[in-house]
Amino acid sequence: MRGEDEASEGLFSYVSCSARVPKDHPLRSIRRLVDGALEALSGDFAKLYAKLGRPSIPPEKLLRALLLQAFYSVRSERQLMEQLDYNLLFRWFVGLSMDAPIWDVTVFTKNRERLLEGDVAAKFFGAVLHQAEVKQLLSNDHFSVDGTLIEAWASMKSFRRKDGKDKPPGPGRNGERGFHKEKRSNETHGSTTDPDARLYRKGDGQGAKLSFMGHILMENRNALIVETELTQASGTAERDAALAMIDRHSPTARRITLGGDKGFDVTDFIGELRERNVTPHIAVDAHLTKTGKTRKTAIDGRTTRHPGYTISQRIRKRIEEGFGYIKTVAVLRKTRHRGTARVGFMFTLAATAYNLVRIPKLLAAIPR
Repeated sequence: MRGEDEASEGLFSYVSCSARVPKDHPLRSIRRLVDGALEALSGDFAKLYAKLGRPSIPPEKLLRALLLQAFYSVRSERQLMEQLDYNLLFRWFVGLSMDAPIWDVTVFTKNRERLLEGDVAAKFFGAVLHQAEVKQLLSNDHFSVDGTLIEAWASMKSFRRKDGKDKPPGPGRNGERGFHKEKRSNETHGSTTDPDARLYRKGDGQGAKLSFMGHILMENRNALIVETELTQASGTAERDAALAMIDRHSPTARRITLGGDKGFDVTDFIGELRERNVTPHIAVDAHLTKTGKTRKTAIDGRTTRHPGYTISQRIRKRIEEGFGYIKTVAVLRKTRHRGTARVGFMFTLAATAYNLVRIPKLLAAIPR
């Protein structure tokens, strides 16, 4: 017989959120890695909070929620809280029970400063990679490096003269602003919305935008990200960040290789790499100059003659997979935060999400 179309609601529920999540759901293996990393950071979290007073929302739950925002391309923290209210999968991953009230969206604003102060994003990123089962996936000898632009949360109308001589756009909240024949540079102008943002363009023929620059150091065995850096956008930022990431990740004099595109083919940079015992597997920049001569490259035959150079040049292009995830899936093509510290926090967390998505698949492929 036909059933009646009536809503049936029970007063009590005896089914947990975990029981609603399929046993083979991808988030289960990710949750296991996340919990292992957060457990290792328990001592660091304890230092950030007072011993007395009203208990706050655990930082472990805040980080799990921010990871969900990256995994599922949630555009804002307000939408994240809306999902957390009715999505049982989100509640289980974060660690909330069926009846637990959701947080006010301002908890992220209030707690972000504490997490920034403790450099939690970088520590969490490292804790994921330092788990014993993950270390076997990483190469200790071969790496690649690159950078990408992250558009700032600031309008070009906010790019005003530092001496205050130009008139603000107006009238109205979004008044017209004419830039025709106006010379603008980072030396004379600055954004009133985000003073850390810099006007920059990645290449010829592209428009200049207020941006930051995100940098990645990738190991070449499984193309996992092992270091991140976020800086102000400039012509030397990629090379400076590459050296900083190498110094953090490989402080010893052990011989390693570093792959990179033509933008790293600079004599001073190659010299800095050789001083650090790093073999520069950098793409040769031999374009024709304005005078018709071939540009002199800093990469010579003692590097390009080895088969490893060709392999590095092929594998280094996989670094774009990480950038693609961070900017598209983790919706960081244009940041929703202001300031180098906050944008860097989210960039590192997005890189962590990329690693967490790939690590369970790589572990499953290892013969047992």
